[in-house]
Amino acid sequence: MKVLLTGTAGAAGLPEPGCRCVACACLPPGHRRPFGLLVDGSISFPFAAPPAGYRVCADGLGLTGPDGSRLLCLPGGRDVPTSGGRYDVVLIDLPDRPERLGELRRAGLADEATTVVAVGLDHRVRSEEELARRLRLWGAIMVPDGTELDVTAGAAAGMPGLRVGTDVPLWSARLDQRQPRRALLLGGSRSGKSAEAESRLAAEPDVTYVATGPDGAGDGEWAARVRAHREQRPAHWATTETTDLATAIRTATGPLLIDGMGTWVAAVFDEHGAWEGDRAPVGARCDDLVAAWRQAPRPIVAVSDEVGMGVVPATASGRAFRDALGRLNERLAAESEYVALVVAGRLLEL
Repeated sequence: MKVLLTGTAGAAGLPEPGCRCVACACLPPGHRRPFGLLVDGSISFPFAAPPAGYRVCADGLGLTGPDGSRLLCLPGGRDVPTSGGRYDVVLIDLPDRPERLGELRRAGLADEATTVVAVGLDHRVRSEEELARRLRLWGAIMVPDGTELDVTAGAAAGMPGLRVGTDVPLWSARLDQRQPRRALLLGGSRSGKSAEAESRLAAEPDVTYVATGPDGAGDGEWAARVRAHREQRPAHWATTETTDLATAIRTATGPLLIDGMGTWVAAVFDEHGAWEGDRAPVGARCDDLVAAWRQAPRPIVAVSDEVGMGVVPATASGRAFRDALGRLNERLAAESEYVALVVAGRLLEL
């Protein structure tokens, strides 16, 4: 099949006429036209009654061509199909809910050889540069209007031939979808570090969220915070509540999101009575964690509090906590492929 993307934006185009937001203000008028596609010169979306040789599936969202090539179009607000077999190309509104791509991969409808193209692009993300950064993490791409996808059944290269118009090759190499093995995100309270961590793994099919803090029993306000965090995470993620982070890392079978190191250090202080007593066991637990981090078998994204920008704590126990967490952050950062400071929802790569 040959799939021509006549437009890649949302219903109003990008920028949206009359909109003065930062995303729209930085783009020329007509930068992206409203989403539209044309398959083999005659079939448009939504798929309804195609010519002989084509077959519609997934409640009108999927199309199989005469050569067996398969295309899925998943606009915003539509549920992910739960079965139907692997697709060669997926056109998906990723700013809507990027975890839908993880659901597709979990169901076997998309794999590493599936080309994932973001469509429905609009001003939900502040810039195309920021969207491109997120898409790299999700194993997806965005393309200009007028791109033609030459969809081949079971393409082993992981990237169909993409062309702008009819002549200019746009992509020819396999898309690199790898996450860094170890990513550490630092930030202050309400800096956006947890949201960034969750976004980085949103399109993964299997993620274990490792919660290191208390569940909020007996504290209604804290319980509400925990509940809000749980509700915003993808439903197909697993959750583990533990302070045995070294074992969680060593036995991981898929990506981990650890949130966070500050509550873990506090819990370790509690477990060993180290606020006023011997703090050597805290150091030993940190040593064990760093050793596991160095040999991590699966990708990890960890969130931690940056403690070096505030006033010096007034108590000895407060200073001990600050020093322990600060040293742990430094050691984990030294053993990480990716480290960033999150400030007001913005990333400062370190």
